[in-house]
Amino acid sequence: MKKRPITAPDGNQPVSRYAEAMEVVDAKRWLFLSGQTPMRPDGSIPEDFREQARQVWANIEAQLRAGEMTLDNIVKVKVFLTDRRYGPIHRAIREEILGERVLGLTVVIVDMLDERMLLEVEVIAAA
Repeated sequence: MKKRPITAPDGNQPVSRYAEAMEVVDAKRWLFLSGQTPMRPDGSIPEDFREQARQVWANIEAQLRAGEMTLDNIVKVKVFLTDRRYGPIHRAIREEILGERVLGLTVVIVDMLDERMLLEVEVIAAA
């Protein structure tokens, strides 16, 4: 499977490390992760946004492992934040975790079903 980030020079330009489009060639398997929340395996939820963001990404990595994939397989991420002020904090954590990986990205400001949760992240991966 090959991934190719695409950003048209005459189109929207990314403001951080992501691509405006991702081409996937020769993928044999797709993994669609439901929105991953900051809930820990024991059912608790961290109070601090940074801890919640790290837990969400730990949950994403766990689901990818269960699907025999890694962060390298991510094609698209959709982030749901309860407050736009969390955007720069999540961006820094996401970029720290993903390193130089480039993927498709959407960020949406929402009201969550469980008010303790400050974010949720949905992922599409391919192998």
